[in-house]
Order: sequence, then C-alpha cells, then structure tokens
Amino acid sequence: MAHDEVAARQRTDDDFDPLLIGRRIRARRQERGMSLAELATAVQRAPSQLSVIENGKRELKLGELRRIARALEVSVDDLLDPEPPNHRAALEIALATAQAGTLYRSLALPELPVRKSLPDAAIETILALHGELRRLHEERAATPEEARRVNGQLREEQSRAGNYDPALEETARDLLARIGHRGGPLSHRKVSLLAAELGFTLHSVPDLPHSTRSITDAEHRRIYLPLGRATSDPRTTVLQAIAAHVLGKEEPADFGELLRQRVETNYLACALLLPEGSALDFLREAKAQRELSVEDLRDEFAVSYEMAAHRFTNLATEHLDIPVHFLKVHSSGTILKAYQNDEVRFPTDALGAVEGQRVCRWWSARRVFRSEDRMSQYCQYTDKPGGTYWCTSHIETGQGGEFSISVGTRYEHTRWFRGRETPVRHSSSCPDPACCREPDPALVDRWEGSVWPVARLHASLLAAMPSGTFTGVDRVAMLEFLERHSPSAADGGGDAPPAVTSRSHLTSSARGAASHGCR
Repeated sequence: MAHDEVAARQRTDDDFDPLLIGRRIRARRQERGMSLAELATAVQRAPSQLSVIENGKRELKLGELRRIARALEVSVDDLLDPEPPNHRAALEIALATAQAGTLYRSLALPELPVRKSLPDAAIETILALHGELRRLHEERAATPEEARRVNGQLREEQSRAGNYDPALEETARDLLARIGHRGGPLSHRKVSLLAAELGFTLHSVPDLPHSTRSITDAEHRRIYLPLGRATSDPRTTVLQAIAAHVLGKEEPADFGELLRQRVETNYLACALLLPEGSALDFLREAKAQRELSVEDLRDEFAVSYEMAAHRFTNLATEHLDIPVHFLKVHSSGTILKAYQNDEVRFPTDALGAVEGQRVCRWWSARRVFRSEDRMSQYCQYTDKPGGTYWCTSHIETGQGGEFSISVGTRYEHTRWFRGRETPVRHSSSCPDPACCREPDPALVDRWEGSVWPVARLHASLLAAMPSGTFTGVDRVAMLEFLERHSPSAADGGGDAPPAVTSRSHLTSSARGAASHGCR
C-alpha cells in the first residue's frame, strides 16, 4: 500500500471534510484542464454524481478517492490535504460552513448559492457580517449564557460517548468494594460507612449557607449537610461531596471547569447508588421480558425518578444497544437538562444552546402535564421531522415547581419497553414556527390591540449570581460558617488549628449554574 493511502487510513473521521475534499478535486481537475464530464468518464461516474462530490454533498469512500486521484494524477494525500487549494476555495468553504451553522439558520435567510459570478469581495463581506453577528451574540451573552454554551460542548461529548464513562464506573466499583457492598441498593448506613472509610465525619447543621448544598472541610475531614432543609435524597448530597474528594476536585476557576466537575461528581454519585453490575442484571432481565421501565429501576434502587432516568441513559446504549434521549422540562415548557444520542432534534438558540429553549407542546415532555393520572406511566408516540419517537414521561416536584422527566427512543427500539402499546400519538413539525410557536391567525385578528400582558420578571434576570463569585456560592457566609464550626483548641475542641481558608482545602456544592444531575 502506498504511503499516502496508509496516511489516509490513519486519519480520524474529523479529518475528512467532504466539502474541502470536493473543492480540492475541483481545483486539481481545473488545473489539468479537464471538464466535469471528462473526469466523470475516467472514474466511471455520471457527471451529476461527480458534481455532488465536488460540492461536498456526499462523503467519499477510500476506493472512490483512489480512482479520482489516479484520474487526476495526484496522490490521495494531496486530496486529503487539510488546507484549501486556493483563496477562492477557502472563501467558499467558509461561506458554506457559516450557512450550515445555527446562527445563520436562526436568521431565516435563504441559502446563498455560490456561483462563479459571485465576487470574492462579496463573499468576504458576507463572512465579515456573519462574524460580527456572532461577536455581538457572544458579547451580549450574560453569565448564564456562557454556562449554556459550555453545557452544549459537554452534551456533545456525552452524546459521542453514549453518556457512559468507564473510568468513573471503575472508581464506583472500587469504592463499593471497600465497604463490602455486593450489589443492590446502597443504604443510608452504607453511605455513612463509605464516608467513614474515607476518613470523613458527617455533620448535619441548621445554619449551612443557603447558597450551598454541602461544605467539605478537607483539613478536619468533615462534611457539613443541611438540617431541616427540604432537599433531595441525603444519600445523594453525601455521595456528591465524597465524589468531589475522591476525584480530587478543587474550587472551579471557570464555568467549563464548574460544569465538568458537576457532570463527573454527579455521575459517580449515581453510579454508587445504582451500581453498574446490579443495575445491568435488572435491566437485562427486563429487556429479555420486553418490560424495560424507568419506574421499575427507580423502585428497585429506591432513588428519584430523575436519577433512575439518568442512570438508564448511562447504561442503555453501552450495554443494551438502545440509543436514547433525556429531557427535564419545567411546567412552563422550558428545557432545563437535555441529552441525546438517538438523533432527536432539540430546539436550540442561535448559538446551539438547548437549555432555556421551549420544547414543542406536542412532545411527551409537555403533554404529560395535561394528564390527570399522575400515578400511572405516561407514554406517547410523536411523529417528528426526523422520524417517529416513543417517550415515557413522569412529573416530579422541586423547589422551582413541577418538572417532567422524559426518556425516549426511536420507534424501532420501542419493542423493549413497557408502555409501547400506548394509543397516544401526536405530530410535531418543530422547529417549523407554524407547529406551535405562532398563534392561530384568527386569534391574532380577534385580540389585536385588546391585550396588554404584564410579564412575570424573574429576579435572576438582573442578578444571576452573587457579586464576586461566578459559582453562586456566598464565600463570606461559607468562611464564616467554617469559622463557627471548626474544632478549636481554645474552646476545648481539641486538635484543630483555626479554620482553613485556602481554596485547595474548601469544597462546596453550588446551587447555581446549570447542573447535569447524574450525568
């Protein structure tokens, strides 16, 4: 095999940009003075097929690439060169990339065809305008918007990995082995044993700062938990604090670090509460009986529905060969968390962020709020532009009101799930505005000029984070809390120096910025 073909095989999929390859083929063809028809004849393809390739509309197999390279008397590596063949090609590629992006699509502008008659200066002007629009979007983005952008990057990483992290699964197995846990649900007693095994004592206190879920004093090996506060499962709070310690997490320096820490610590806490081996035994038996159910997973391991749904997404693709999607949606229709690797299309803003967008009112995640039966499993089929999907949704109540938790998959995988026989079916053409984002014209005419709504302005709109800290944690309250509770030789506490204020010794779980739950 020739050197250039060996190099081609060693490239990753990301290296093969069909548009760039197509432009290099066109440039080499034109340099040789060959017409499209002549090259098509040489490679035994129709001119229309070759035109599709040159325009980057179809990916090439290596065998096709070799034939075209031979006909052009160039190497395969030349056609795979990551640099555009000339300035014009670079402009055309940049314009096509911009037009395919979420920002350009959000403008609802028609696609601009690239013809020979379109001057370079015109393309450069369009690209400059596009760049300025992007700059303005990013410049105007507030702190929560920055978090949503980082969230989007993490969601893409999770999608590629099937939301499964083998390293964290191994860490969970090691921790459970240290306390002799042989499977099944992790009890409160076992959680306390794990904390003790790692050298920590647990302290429930009534004055934990409201901006924190827990505080870990690593020097004195203390984990402080809220007392008398309506919180989720206390096992989760302890395990998240333990996970931050085990994974060596320090106070994050930026939003990317904050959200990545939340993803990893929540994943590890979830893997401890629903151990991989036990959960897989349960799910595989359910799949064999075609009775997969998030409700049953929740009940088997005594966790919240949301945690069971997250854990299902961790294991479904990696071990059950079922691609899935997950949504947490507020009763207002706003998406709070989202994940997919089954090609479902979530609504996005101009920069590709999903969180904060309003989900289609015909999807299960919103239709479930209309159901009067909150005890039974809600399921429905939804015909979407990308195909038919089946979803099951459940409503939970939290500090911010009611939320729906939804898990879904493509129609062909529905046969493994309980609830597949549901007769409920709806159609959605979102993101087409006519689906549910535009009111009925008759209603517009009926009420035009007669309505003046008073918007409900959220306090967080103007002050998303406390001053001086992007995580939302009140550092003054946190350090004063530690000073009050730290053991002291002066008051007879015994063995400890004054409270530690070094960043590397303080760990807190912030309430604020977008959390991925157990992902």
